[in-house]
Amino acid sequence: MTIQPLESKDVPGTIVDEDIQPPAEVPDVPYTILSEREKICTILIASFSGFLAPISASIYFPALNTLADNLHVSSSEINLSITVYMICQALAPSLVGNFSDQKGRRPGLLICFAVYIAANIGLALQNSYPALMVLRCLQSSGSSGAAVIGAATATDIVVRAERGKYLAYSTMGVTAGQALGPVIGGLLAQFANVHSIFWFLTALAGFMSVVVIVFFPETSRTVVGNGSISPQKWNRRVLDLARRKQPEWTETYSDVTTRPQSKRRPSPLETFKICREKESTMILAFIAFLFCGYATVLSTLPAQLERKYGFNALQIGLCCLPYAFGSLTSRWTVGYLTDWNFRRHARRLDLKLVKNRQTDLTDFPAEIARLQLTVPLVYLASGFIITYSWVMAHQTNLAGPLIMLCLAGHTMSGTINTLMTLLVDCHVKKPATAIAASNLFRCLLGAGAVAVATPLINAIGIGWAGTLLAFIWIIFSPLLWVLMKWGHDWRREKIKKRDQAPLSEKGP
Repeated sequence: MTIQPLESKDVPGTIVDEDIQPPAEVPDVPYTILSEREKICTILIASFSGFLAPISASIYFPALNTLADNLHVSSSEINLSITVYMICQALAPSLVGNFSDQKGRRPGLLICFAVYIAANIGLALQNSYPALMVLRCLQSSGSSGAAVIGAATATDIVVRAERGKYLAYSTMGVTAGQALGPVIGGLLAQFANVHSIFWFLTALAGFMSVVVIVFFPETSRTVVGNGSISPQKWNRRVLDLARRKQPEWTETYSDVTTRPQSKRRPSPLETFKICREKESTMILAFIAFLFCGYATVLSTLPAQLERKYGFNALQIGLCCLPYAFGSLTSRWTVGYLTDWNFRRHARRLDLKLVKNRQTDLTDFPAEIARLQLTVPLVYLASGFIITYSWVMAHQTNLAGPLIMLCLAGHTMSGTINTLMTLLVDCHVKKPATAIAASNLFRCLLGAGAVAVATPLINAIGIGWAGTLLAFIWIIFSPLLWVLMKWGHDWRREKIKKRDQAPLSEKGP
């Protein structure tokens, strides 16, 4: 259970260290006061706020060939718009994530929506390649920030032992964006025009802004604790203002929960601090390698399908569905196995798991519990990517590439999710900052991969390009074995150093 900083009763104005356990007389408060239904609704709203990032990327893929023709540029040049999109997707969350950890999820989301809407209006009105590049950067900054905040919301209200159970809800928006984006993009590009794609995204972001303002509660534990602390009046949802009713726990625990006062300003440097840790760096590096494969397949698929099968924008969009469907199904298979393996290790250690109570991971081998699933998934994903690349190279029946796309999407998505779960386990007090660090690594590396993918395929063919990608994963897979062997010791060493440090030197 995460304990929020408390004000000392002996010395007024003094903040007690958050790592010190509360006195025995303090009631055992739940991790969150939200009911099961409220939790699911909150996670779904957050998830569909993050829907903007994947749909902004995937809705664009079926229109790449049309855009290249309209702007009179080559496939490599139009792919650079994906590269700059991913670079901004890496950098923007570094500030937004830390801001939302300190100031709240709601203000962070609404700022991101405002930036995103402005960018899409500009994209809908422009007709030049330089304007496309600049505005895609702005669009990426807004959508990626919303995605990071949406992902962190689940961590605010779901304990570690139940992360897999809620994985389907927390990632539904991302998966829906990947699945529906190519189809919607293909329909709009085929039957309307490319500009209609951006008008659609503008309307979608406006709708999500209204949903957040009216229904989405503040969940940042720095601001509201477990939900029993009332947020600032300007940060309350319209639903609460209309009801004018405080949760029951507010009065019951008003003497033991006060709003923590953070003296730190939001800073992107918090993201880089996470990148300096040994365990986190290895997790972030491997997530980045996997994401390179994920982005490379999606960015090169339209050109491959048009060249080898003669497909139009709508047909290309439909062919992206198996990839997204594979990602979606991993939420249930890998999500279930994630919780099952966590409970198995807890039973082995005689660790009692209590519903809606956070589990102390100091002596729990979270690295082993998570990575026992990750390692086999990495090798399966490598095999599926190699198979996909060669059936595409030999232009087999369309069923071959589509089946392999589904299986590759399933295993890659499952692998990334288990690694992201472990990353947040190690940084539960700063989840949005940790997710922003992941974005920084994977999107910068992914941007480079997308930029070189088409020239590489033209040089050596898609079969050997896919094989090279899979072998990179296999060559770096020993990082995961190292984490399983020594990761828990490194994490305990970090906790020990933090506990021994003077209060003034401890982070939030």
